[in-house]
Amino acid sequence: MAVPGVVLLLAFQYVPLAGNIIAFKDYLPFIGIAESDWVGLENFEIITGGDPRFVNALGNTMIITLVQVVLVFPIPICLALALNSLVSERIKRLVQSVLYLPHFLSWVIVVAVFQQFLGGAGMINNFLRSQGWDTFSIIGDPDAFIPLITAQVVWKDSGWATILFLAVLSQVSTELYEAASVDGAGRWRQMWHVTLPALRPIVVLLLILKLGDALSVGFEQIILQQQAVGLQASEVLDTYVYNNGIVDQNWSEAAAVGLVKGAVGVVLVLGANKLAHVFGEDGLYRR
Repeated sequence: MAVPGVVLLLAFQYVPLAGNIIAFKDYLPFIGIAESDWVGLENFEIITGGDPRFVNALGNTMIITLVQVVLVFPIPICLALALNSLVSERIKRLVQSVLYLPHFLSWVIVVAVFQQFLGGAGMINNFLRSQGWDTFSIIGDPDAFIPLITAQVVWKDSGWATILFLAVLSQVSTELYEAASVDGAGRWRQMWHVTLPALRPIVVLLLILKLGDALSVGFEQIILQQQAVGLQASEVLDTYVYNNGIVDQNWSEAAAVGLVKGAVGVVLVLGANKLAHVFGEDGLYRR
């Protein structure tokens, strides 16, 4: 029964990996991979040589990754803790439904919603204008781009990301809370000594997976808004690979950047998993 799944996995996940060979060739689509000349590591000079466009894309990617790990990652945990503290199951289900809904919207709709609210002709600016007050510009402002895409990610996916944490919290035995209460622990003490230790393994696991995907910060979301703010503020590695490879037809250089990006992700996963073992956690896989 596993054969169809294995075949699909090989066909769509592993066979395409062979295409990375164009990173070591001067790939020309009209003569094919086999006939293209070998150039060794020449295409990787765009990384080691400090190409300004690549350096800019790498810098923007690192900043967005840092923001997402430090600020965005903890938000679903806080939401899950808040939802878990609600006594009424009806209100909890209602709040969960409201929080989950944005996840099912495409990035096109999410970007359009933010433009309708925050754009120059959006609802908020129209209200300010009708009151004779000064308006503001967020959509299209390069300085506000990272806060803007961070707000979009939080609105779209934070509620959905609470599912795993709520599933873990639902498995915590009520006897542990009762025992803590008998020992005189208040709600904060119970959260510190019972709830947070229960969440720790899944937090470590998701953080390791997040680090493995650290250099992928949302291609579709950013490419939709790139024209409004310009490449200097919005170019990240994913859009750099697209713009350099597909638009400018530098296929081999784009493949080299993509290959290095994937290799860095693997190193981050292995390193984070090793660090988790040092601190006594199971991590992504056990030793």
